[in-house]
Amino acid sequence: MSDRKVTFGRIFWPSLWAALIVSVLGLIIWLVVIGSFISGFDQDTSLKVKNNTVLHMTLNGQIAERSSSEFDPASFTMTTTPGVSDILHGLEAAKDDSKIKGVFLEIENLSCGFATAKEIRDALDAFEESGKFVVAYNSGEYVSPMEYYIASAAEENYGFPTSTVHFLGLGAELAFFKNALDKLDIEMQVIRGSNNDFKSAVEPFFRENMSDSSRLQIERYLNGLWTEYKNDVSSARGVSANELDRIAENALVQDVNTAVEYKLMDASKYRDEVIDILAEKAGTKEGDDLELLSFSKFSKKRFYQDQTLVKADDPNIAVILAEGGISKNGDGLTSDEICELFRDVRANESIKTVVFRINSPGGSALASDEIWREVKLTNETKKVIVSMGNVAASGGYYIASPAETIFAEPTTITGSIGVFGVIPYTGAMLENKLGITFDRAQTNQHAIMTTNRKLTEDEMALIQKNVDEIYDQFKTRVAEGRGMTKEQVDVVARGRVWTGVDAKSVGLVDELGGLRDAINHAADKAGIKEQKVLYYPNVEKDPIEEILEQIAEQNNASIELSQTKIPGELLKYYEKLKVVESYYGIQMRLPYEITFE
Repeated sequence: MSDRKVTFGRIFWPSLWAALIVSVLGLIIWLVVIGSFISGFDQDTSLKVKNNTVLHMTLNGQIAERSSSEFDPASFTMTTTPGVSDILHGLEAAKDDSKIKGVFLEIENLSCGFATAKEIRDALDAFEESGKFVVAYNSGEYVSPMEYYIASAAEENYGFPTSTVHFLGLGAELAFFKNALDKLDIEMQVIRGSNNDFKSAVEPFFRENMSDSSRLQIERYLNGLWTEYKNDVSSARGVSANELDRIAENALVQDVNTAVEYKLMDASKYRDEVIDILAEKAGTKEGDDLELLSFSKFSKKRFYQDQTLVKADDPNIAVILAEGGISKNGDGLTSDEICELFRDVRANESIKTVVFRINSPGGSALASDEIWREVKLTNETKKVIVSMGNVAASGGYYIASPAETIFAEPTTITGSIGVFGVIPYTGAMLENKLGITFDRAQTNQHAIMTTNRKLTEDEMALIQKNVDEIYDQFKTRVAEGRGMTKEQVDVVARGRVWTGVDAKSVGLVDELGGLRDAINHAADKAGIKEQKVLYYPNVEKDPIEEILEQIAEQNNASIELSQTKIPGELLKYYEKLKVVESYYGIQMRLPYEITFE
């Protein structure tokens, strides 16, 4: 046996080169495989619509302002959230497609705001007015008020025989954390703008129930929403608003059968029976299958095709979509992104006017002011028309105020012109619960502003002054944008929330209507005859999403992995506390999170 030593280099370098070669070959093989997939799918990228097609619109889960897709590597599937823009565009395109006979609307576990529901509902009405049909089917175990509201727009509205339907009116329940914080020895030091008695976003941290001001505005907007709800359902179903009130007051509708009895639905049906009705309405010949086409796929393809053509053909109207809590950066509606989009629009010479779609409860005062500046600068050269979604309140209203014209749905929640700051005091909790104490050395008396000691009266006064200055600036911005005096703004401010109808009556909103109304108004103001609407952020095609969609369609199956889930009610409160955690600096934020279940 040889006693010759094997050096490190003789082992390391050949191994390294072998690993690199294998990695490169693996990458090449992977790219070839993916390329084959993509080229195979690209051979048939156009959407084929057959004669007598019925679009299958499934509203299940969240609806956002713009569509998004997220890849789940665990299940190798895409989770897609539809956008209002896609839905509206899809229904508009379907109206003009002679091969499409109608829409089969299937609703289950829907989550969306009131204004979103109204926009979809109005678009369904317009689709039916073109001479085509809409058949709705409530297939979930529980039919929520929002699900029924959308479904009631359909020419025919059916429900699963054993589904629960509660037609009970609208209500709001707020959670208050004061007692829990007391048990933890945590005190929330709250500073609101002077006279901001309606700015009740902070009340859960120092009260056990609603203040009189809070209760007043909640009851006011709930009654406003309920009036709109009743009027729309009454018009669609031929049942008087007074009768709808009587049904709700006495809890007369409990399930699909009683909904049919009181004329809120047409019949109790199993799904196969509804399919037979659709086949007959579509003119499907005996023995042939009903031509059902995914509305989601149709609307997404048509929207992408339209945006691709518009982008290449000198667009003249920009629609900037902004949704979520306002912050400097991160998730949601960020000033970094929105400001850049406005700068891009100003630089695009073919763009003549801008529609700014806002769906936001507000957030950071600094980020709101950054966006306000860009809206103002843009409005000086290209008129900005605001379209409010479910909510455009506090900071969401602040960024709307410099616009030429403001549109809101009757059910939009807006206003909330006010400011607050929240500074927790955690020193007592850390000392009493964990035995942690603190000591300090400092050059000046205010050098250490920390959550581990309570603010002094002087420090509270300093912060109050800062909050009041921002509130005064807020009123000044609104007065300038709306052509009002600060005294007039102060009357409708104080943090008070308004519905779109009430906001119009007090001068905070110009017109009632949805996104399409705002786009038409923008075109008229700019003298545009042929609308070429480009949405921002621009729509982009995701090849991986395309591949996964094709695989899912071919296999008609997806992998599902069981996951441990936090109970929904606990998760809801956890999410609320996470929002509080994101409070940084002075806030312009809606007093409540408004959901309809």
